Amino acid sequence: MKSSVFVSARIIAAVIVTLFMFFPIYWMGVTALKSPEELRLAVPTFWPEKFMWSNFLNVFDKIPFARFSLNTIIQTVGIVVLQINVALMAASAFAKGSFIGRDKLFLLVLAALIVPDQVVFVPVYVMLSKIGWLDTYYALIIPHAASAYGIFLLRQMFRSINNDVIEASKMDGANRMQILYKVLAPMAMPTVVTLLVISFIGSWNSYFWPLVMTNSDKMRVLTVGLAKMRDSIGGNEALSFHLLMAASVTVIIPIVVVFVFAQKHIITAMSNSTFK
Repeated sequence: MKSSVFVSARIIAAVIVTLFMFFPIYWMGVTALKSPEELRLAVPTFWPEKFMWSNFLNVFDKIPFARFSLNTIIQTVGIVVLQINVALMAASAFAKGSFIGRDKLFLLVLAALIVPDQVVFVPVYVMLSKIGWLDTYYALIIPHAASAYGIFLLRQMFRSINNDVIEASKMDGANRMQILYKVLAPMAMPTVVTLLVISFIGSWNSYFWPLVMTNSDKMRVLTVGLAKMRDSIGGNEALSFHLLMAASVTVIIPIVVVFVFAQKHIITAMSNSTFK
């Protein structure tokens, strides 16, 4: 009896917490579908009186949304591809390689986790300025080519793989790259997918770095574009707030879709990421 009451209490608590966490997203969605007149009502409505799907199209008139989307996609794909490949090669070296100072070098990689972008952006900005990379895709992608956290995750996963698998692959004539991409990577697929999701979300949501490294609309990304749109409607929130919410909904949809399809891999990877 007590156990059933306890289980019921846990379910009720989980539902309440979920509703509290989901409500801001719900409110953003319904606001994106309201008209300016409905937003100005004294008593807010929890469901649109009339669905204004045109709000999503009107966003393109406020900012160059298509260009910002293309820049964001290029930045995100570039960073994800580089981070995964660099992490795979570095993690396999730290987990299965044998060279002088391996563990000390790995500690240096872990130390990079505590260094935020705000600390290094000045020297990186100066360096990119000198080589003429500012306001280019190179400035958005190359500085984020390596992920210390991704190397850590994959290194922990690779250490759990028996060395006999690698020896058997060598006996079959596989070289190092074939072992990495055809043997180790498939066995570490949950961790690879987790890194992909983390890298995707971090790149898609990046704001500070693109803001500093770009200075023209042709290179702006969605996060910077949303901030620009918010600033442009300053003082007229009641007239354009629905457009800002429509743009925000459009921006978060890819993140939600990627997370929903990859969540089972994330749980598996996190359970295997203990420090060994």
